[in-house]
Amino acid sequence: MSFFGDLRTVLRGPRFRRLFGTRLVSQFADGVYQAGLAGYVFFNPEQHTAAGDVAAAFAVLLLPFSVVGPFAGVLIDRWSRRQVLLVSALAKAVLAGLTGVLVAAGADGAAFLAAALVLLSVNRFFLAALSAALPHVVPADRLMMANAVTPTCGTAAGFLGAGVGAGLRLIGGDGASGTAAVLLGAGVFFAAAGAVSLTLGRRELGPDLEEAPPRVREAVRGVVSGLADGARHIWSRRPARYGLGTIGGHRFLFGVSTLMTLLLYNNTFTAGGVAGFAGFSVALAASAAGFLAGAVATPWATARMAPGSWIALLLACGGAVLLVFGLPFSPVLFPLAAFGLGVVSQGVKVTVDTLVQRYVDDAYRGRVFSVYDMLFNACFAAAAAVAAAAVPPSGVSAAVVCCMAAGYAAMAAGWAVYARRGGAPGVAGPVNASPGSR
Repeated sequence: MSFFGDLRTVLRGPRFRRLFGTRLVSQFADGVYQAGLAGYVFFNPEQHTAAGDVAAAFAVLLLPFSVVGPFAGVLIDRWSRRQVLLVSALAKAVLAGLTGVLVAAGADGAAFLAAALVLLSVNRFFLAALSAALPHVVPADRLMMANAVTPTCGTAAGFLGAGVGAGLRLIGGDGASGTAAVLLGAGVFFAAAGAVSLTLGRRELGPDLEEAPPRVREAVRGVVSGLADGARHIWSRRPARYGLGTIGGHRFLFGVSTLMTLLLYNNTFTAGGVAGFAGFSVALAASAAGFLAGAVATPWATARMAPGSWIALLLACGGAVLLVFGLPFSPVLFPLAAFGLGVVSQGVKVTVDTLVQRYVDDAYRGRVFSVYDMLFNACFAAAAAVAAAAVPPSGVSAAVVCCMAAGYAAMAAGWAVYARRGGAPGVAGPVNASPGSR
C-alpha cells in the first residue's frame, strides 16, 4: 500500500487519531520553537556567527537526543504514559515561555541555554512516550503502517512549524522582541498539545504492569548493559551493521553540509540577521520537501530494486548533488542542493530502518534502535565539531565539498558491490529475522 493509503487506513481508528493529533501539535510547536531558537542563536544581527559557535550550539541541541533518549524508557515504563505526555507538554510550555522572557530581558547567557537544554531533554520523554503508546491505539496488524507514517508526518509538522516560526520572526524583526514572540508562541502550541493529550484516558496508553517494575537504579544499569548488548547484536548482523555504518557516515556528511549552509547564509550570501534567516529558511523548506519526496519514493523504489542498490543510487546522487549544486556556492543553487540531500537523507534512513527491523532479532530490537538513535545524533554533533575546524567563517570551502562528495561516492561504491554480491535482498516479507539471517 502507498504512504497515503497507509495513512488513511490508520486514521480510521479514533484512539490513534487522538494520539496522532497530540504528536502533530507538539512537533509543530517543536518546529516553531526551534525556528525561534535557531534564528536567535545562529542569525544574531549583532555579530557574524563563527563555526565554533555553531558547533557549540549544535552540541547543546543534540545532547538530549544522544544522552537522555536511551534512559527515557526507564521512567515511561513506570509512569502513566498519558500523564507523561501531559506533564511534558506543560513543562515545555513553561520552559518556552521562560526562554522567551529571558530573550526579551536580554539574559541570553547560561540561564537561556540551560532552559533550552532542559526543554529539549523533556522532549525526549514526550517522543519516547508517543512511541511506547502507539501499540495501545493501533491493532497489531496495522502497527507497521502506523510506524511508517507517524514519524514522517511528525517531521512534516515540525518543518511546517519551523516555517511558521520563520514567518513570525520575519514579521516581528530580528531583535529580541521578535524572537521572544516566536518562543512564547511555541509555548502556546506546547500547551495545546497537552490539551489534546487529555482526549485520551489516563490509563489508556499503559504501561500494563503485571508485576512490580524494577527500581530505577537497576533499570538504568540495565539500559547501559542493554546498549552494549544491542551494539554486539548489530555487529553480528551484516546488513544491519552496514546500514548503521552508512547512517553514521551520512549523518556526519549531512552535519558538515548543515554547518556550512548556516555559515554561508549568515556570513557570505547575506549580512546575517533577518536576511540570513530568510535565506536559510528557504533552504530548510527545500530540504523538507526533499525529505517528503524521499519518504514517498523509497517504498516504490525498493519494490523494484534491492534495498542495497537503492541506497547505492541515493548516495551516488548525494555526491553528484554536492558537486553540481553545492560547489558553485550560489544562493540560487543551494536550495536545490538542500532538496537533493533531503531526498538522500530520508531515502537512506527509511531503507536502513527497514533493514535493521528485518535483520535483528525482535528480542534485541529496542536496544538496537537505542544505539541507532545515539549514533544518529552523535555523528551529526561530531560533524559540527570537525567542520568548526575545517570550514572557514565564510562557509566557502571547495576542498570540504569535494571531500564530502568523495565520502558519498565511497559509500555508494561499497553498497553497489554488496548489492551485486546478493547482500540485503528485498525487504518485503517477514520482519522477524531468523538467527541465521546475516
